[in-house]
Amino acid sequence: MSSVVQPEKLPRGPIMADVAAFSLTQTERQRLLHPAIGGVILFRRNYQSRAQLIQLVTEIKALRSPELIVAVDHEGGRVQRFISEFTPLPAMRKLGCCWDRHGAIVAEKMAQTIGWVLATELRACGIDLSFTPILDLDWGECAVIGNRSFHAQPAVVSALAIALQNGLKMGGMASCGKHFPGHGAASGDSHVMMPKDKRSWIQLWEDDILPFNDLIHQGMAAVMPAHVVYPQVDPDEPAGFSSIWLKQILRDKLQFSGVIFSDDLTMEGASMAGDIRARTENAFSAGCDIALICNKPDWVDRVLEDFIWPENQYLAQRWEMIAGQGEVAEFRAMLQKPEFQSAQKLVANLASAEDDLQGVPVGEAY
Repeated sequence: MSSVVQPEKLPRGPIMADVAAFSLTQTERQRLLHPAIGGVILFRRNYQSRAQLIQLVTEIKALRSPELIVAVDHEGGRVQRFISEFTPLPAMRKLGCCWDRHGAIVAEKMAQTIGWVLATELRACGIDLSFTPILDLDWGECAVIGNRSFHAQPAVVSALAIALQNGLKMGGMASCGKHFPGHGAASGDSHVMMPKDKRSWIQLWEDDILPFNDLIHQGMAAVMPAHVVYPQVDPDEPAGFSSIWLKQILRDKLQFSGVIFSDDLTMEGASMAGDIRARTENAFSAGCDIALICNKPDWVDRVLEDFIWPENQYLAQRWEMIAGQGEVAEFRAMLQKPEFQSAQKLVANLASAEDDLQGVPVGEAY
C-alpha cells in the first residue's frame, strides 16, 4: 500500500519567492520548505497550459500546511501572465474610456465583470491573489504605468477600482492596490532606475493618495508601495523603504491594517538600499510585512541563509487576508455556466476594442 506524503506543518514566513518553469525542481521544493518562505509568485514562464498550471499550483500547495499563498501579476492589457485558455483582459484605461463615453453605471458594471472573470479563472487554478488593481493616476508622465491606469481623475479611479474589487470578491479573491502613494507622475521605470516625484505632500494627498484611501475604506486587503522617492515627504528613501510612508502615513494616518508587500526587491529602484539582504532588512524595518524577491533564486538563497527577520505578530493573520476564498471546484464549475461565459465574451470584446469603444456592447455587463 502506497503512503501519502503529508505536507510539512510550518507557519508562513515573510518572503515571497518564485520558481523557474512549469514544475518544481527538487532544489525549489527544498527552498519553498524554508521557514522564511510564505508564498510564491508566478510569471509567464511558469505557464504552458491550464492543466499544467493547475498541476504546478497543486505541487506548491502540497508542500506545506498552511498552504503557501500563490500570486501573480494578472492585471490585463500588457500585464497578463497567462494567455492561452484564459480570457484576454483589457488594459484598465479602456474602463476609463468606457466611463467617459458611456457613463459611470456602465463602466462600473464592466469593471466588476472584469474583476469577476479575472478572479474566477485564477481561483479555478488554485491561485490566491492577483496583484491588482493599479491605483496610479494617468498623469501622462510614466510610460511604465501608461494605459495600466484607469483614468487621470482620482474619483474615477476610485469608483472603477472599487467596482473591480467587488468583482474580485465575487471570484473569491482579495485585492492589492499599487503603487502607493502613486507612480503615475514619476517618469521612469523603477525596474531599471530610481524615479523621483517632486510634488508636495498636499498635491499627493489631494490627488494620488485618494484612491488608496477610498479602497482601504472599502476593504482592500493589500498594498504594494512604489520604488519611487518623494523628496518633499521623505528626502532619503523610496516609499517601499520609508517608515514615514508605510508606518506614519499608510498605517497611522490612513488606518490600513492589511498586508504591505514590498515591490520586487531585485529591481533597480531598490538598489539604493544595498545588497539583497540589506534591501530585505530595510523593507521590513520600514513596515513591509512580505518581501517580494523575483527572478534571482541565488538572491533568495542569500536572504534565507541565517536570515533573522523581525517579529511580526500580525503576519499569519495578514497572510490569511489574501488567501483565496471558496472551493476551487466551485470556480471550475463556474467556468461552464452560461452567465459566466457571457461575461467572458464581454471582457474579451472590450479587450479587443479600440480605445473609443465604438460598437462595443458593454451595457450588459454582469
